[in-house]
Amino acid sequence: MEFKDKQAIYLQIADYICEQILLGKWPPGERIPSVRDLAAMIEVNPNTVMRTYEFLQGKEIIFNKRGIGYSADEKASEKILDYKKERFLATELPEFFKNIYLLGIDINELHTRYERFVEEMYPLTK
Repeated sequence: MEFKDKQAIYLQIADYICEQILLGKWPPGERIPSVRDLAAMIEVNPNTVMRTYEFLQGKEIIFNKRGIGYSADEKASEKILDYKKERFLATELPEFFKNIYLLGIDINELHTRYERFVEEMYPLTK
């Protein structure tokens, strides 16, 4: 796994786990890789994976069944979307707003480009 400098590694691992859950590779209620297995898969220290699992447990995205291991929560997809939306609105959107302000981009132009993007990239959803 390639890690970026801008974000803590445990959060990048959390994003990876969330992606696997959303893609259906790790379905709700079924076991996800153990701390050691995931650490070996992505080549990080098991303590980093443990920190990630504790973080995701705090968000109620995964849970630990004693003696069985970690599993995705039944409502993991909803909780992931809520978490990602909250993080986007709190961290990425302010940076985006700063850039459009500094570049003098009009909100109407932004709206037009957004509509065009949705039409081109997701034509069947409208």
